[in-house]
Amino acid sequence: MTSATEFAAEAAATLAAATGVDHHDIALVLGSGWGGAADLIGEEVARIDATDIPGFDAHVVPGHHPVFRSLVTPHGKRVLVLGARQHFYQVRDAAKVAHAIRMSAAAGCTQLVLTNGCGSTRPEVGPGSVVLLEDHINFTGATPLEGATFVDMSQVYSPRLRDIARGIDGDLVDGIYIQFTGPQYETPAEVRMAATLGANLVGMSTVLEAIAAREAGMETLGLSLVTNLAAGIGGDTLDHQEVLDTGREAGPRISALLAAIVREM
Repeated sequence: MTSATEFAAEAAATLAAATGVDHHDIALVLGSGWGGAADLIGEEVARIDATDIPGFDAHVVPGHHPVFRSLVTPHGKRVLVLGARQHFYQVRDAAKVAHAIRMSAAAGCTQLVLTNGCGSTRPEVGPGSVVLLEDHINFTGATPLEGATFVDMSQVYSPRLRDIARGIDGDLVDGIYIQFTGPQYETPAEVRMAATLGANLVGMSTVLEAIAAREAGMETLGLSLVTNLAAGIGGDTLDHQEVLDTGREAGPRISALLAAIVREM
C-alpha cells in the first residue's frame, strides 16, 4: 500500500514534469478572496489543471479554482500556488486534505502561506479585516497524521513570518482560528462555545493543512480574511454569497498585501 508520503512524492514528480520546474521554495494556498495575489507575486512560468496531478479531484466550491501555478518572484524564489484546496467537508478524509501540502513539501517547499475566508467573533474585527493566525483549535475530530506521529504543535505559525507581515502592515491583528467540519455554518451556540474556548475566527479549512505542514517541517504563515461576523454576533443569517462578495470587494487590497509579504519571505 502506498504511503501518504510516497503518494505526495509521486504527485510532486508529476508536477515537476508538467511544469518543467524541478524545485519550488514557497507554497501558497489561496482561500476565498485571496486569488488575485498570484498575479502580483511574480512571473508565471507554468500552470496545470489539478486533475492532471495524482490525488486531486474536480473542484465544486464557488470561489476556488482547481489550477496549480508556478511563479518566479523578482528575487528568483519559486512559488507554487495551490488553487485546488480539498476541504474536509468535501472529502471527509484528512489525508486527502493534506495531500497538496505534502506534495508541496516533496516539491521542495520549505515555507507555506495558508489563507482563508472566515467568520469573526469580534464585532470590532469585522468584514474586510485581515488577521494573522497565532494559533488554532482543531475541532474536526480528525488529523492527517497516522500512527505514533507525535508532532510538536506549540508554534505552528511562524513568529518570524508574522513579523514580516506586520512590517508590511502594522495594523494587522492576531487571531486564533477554529476549524469546524462544515459544510453547514456554525450555530450561534457553537460560536459562543468557540469564543469560550479562546477562538475568535471560525472556518472550515486551514487547520488540518497546518498540521501536515508542521509534520513536514514547513515554516507556516496563516492569514484570514474576515468575510462575515459569525452566527449570533452580527444578527444576520449567513450564506456563501456574502463570503464571495466580501472577498471580491477586499480582493485588490489583500492581494497586494499578500504579494508584498511573499516577496519578503
